[in-house]
Amino acid sequence: MKRLLLLLAAASALLLTGCSAICHRQPDKKAQSAAACGGGDGKSVKPAESDLDEYAAAEIADPLEPLNRATFWINDGLYTVILRPIAKGYEKVVPKPVRTGIHNAYENVRFPVRFVNDTLQGNFKRAGLETGKFFVNSIVGIGGIGRPSDHIPALADVPEADTGQTFAKWGIGHGVYLVLPLLGPSSLRETVGMAGDYALNPVNWVSFLYGGYAWTIAIPSTNSLRYTHEQLGHYDAATKNALDRYLAIRSSYIQHRQEVAKK
Repeated sequence: MKRLLLLLAAASALLLTGCSAICHRQPDKKAQSAAACGGGDGKSVKPAESDLDEYAAAEIADPLEPLNRATFWINDGLYTVILRPIAKGYEKVVPKPVRTGIHNAYENVRFPVRFVNDTLQGNFKRAGLETGKFFVNSIVGIGGIGRPSDHIPALADVPEADTGQTFAKWGIGHGVYLVLPLLGPSSLRETVGMAGDYALNPVNWVSFLYGGYAWTIAIPSTNSLRYTHEQLGHYDAATKNALDRYLAIRSSYIQHRQEVAKK
């Protein structure tokens, strides 16, 4: 019975973690429209000529489109049946100030992901700012629960950095587009990058160091719960009114990663 509960908890944790990869921004309405008008032939999607001045075309090889589409719809069902009720329950039970403190603390702990990738990109100034931000929030913000760095102009808007972004800056292309089970939209490059981010995130280190339910399931699940509702909101925004929801998400995701690579 205990093993069954652990398996169910692990599955829930994976679902919650997957939500973080659904989509990371609200897409431009024109981008949604262009994505919705694409074809289902596995070729790169290009927006209408009149839209080219507004945003860059999101192009990526998608030779696995039939498989990706099937995975997309399975994920969509899981998001609807499992993730949405969990996200609503979390928001209803946990007060907003507490949710904010949890979110801030987990973001603060992700410092190694940002620091290492800033360093690998040769952006030592930004790595220094990340270090300063981490110490300010850890000490003055009591373990990162507060974000006093937001009130320091030099530290308030330090751009995010991740392994996929580092690969892009090194000139490594996306490779093929992938829809990962539970985890959602990705590419060959971003999937490897995701593994790098996972390895650099101290939240995941405790599973290997200590083991047990609390460290292996509860802490990573809470880490994912903190932004599940927001990510589902982005997912809904990207697919709303789209004629082809699969293409809408693909376009939105690739455009987002293109923007991240430019920072």
